[in-house]
Amino acid sequence: MKALIVEDDIAINDLICMNLRDMGFICTSAHDGLTAANLLEKESFDFALLDIMLPHIDGYELLEYTRQLGIPVIFITAKSSIQDRVKGLKLGADDYIVKPFAISELTARVEAVLRRYNKGKKILSLEDVEINTESRQVTKRGEVIDLTLKEYELLVMLVNNKNMALFRETLFERIWGSNFMGETRTLDLHIQRLRKKLGWEDKIKTVYKIGYRLEV
Repeated sequence: MKALIVEDDIAINDLICMNLRDMGFICTSAHDGLTAANLLEKESFDFALLDIMLPHIDGYELLEYTRQLGIPVIFITAKSSIQDRVKGLKLGADDYIVKPFAISELTARVEAVLRRYNKGKKILSLEDVEINTESRQVTKRGEVIDLTLKEYELLVMLVNNKNMALFRETLFERIWGSNFMGETRTLDLHIQRLRKKLGWEDKIKTVYKIGYRLEV
């Protein structure tokens, strides 16, 4: 799993990365908000740790980037007032850790957030559908559903971000790995086939002028 660590204190950034790598994560570091924003546009991440007080672009603005991509976020910051915590959580952060913190607390919070998103599991389950992320096999009520690679990747992304509206351009760029040029036919056809194969016509919702949401 890939983690983006955005912290301008190099020593803290290095310490976090070292411990997350020991847990098996692939870590990418950024020491300012602009670098982090560029990385979010070019690469895919499973979660992000964001400082709030960053050069160029602060953590609150970066949070908008991550929300559009459906990436879980934990704020790591010296801003410790109740007002700051409430603001971060209301804006959409999944958790909030105040410096100084114990590494054991940080890793426990990362694991808790990823559990809520079903990230890192070998078996993803949603009602009567199971996804084995090792074999890439999808079953519904025990019967194997034949999905193409892109249909499978779309399904995993929707399940990992259930009840969240995902932008068409985000889905296209994450699944097809190329820049979104405004043409949605390919994505829309894959969504239609996925709905039909899973019988999820009432679950994969079209969100007007945005994209799609798996509603459960």
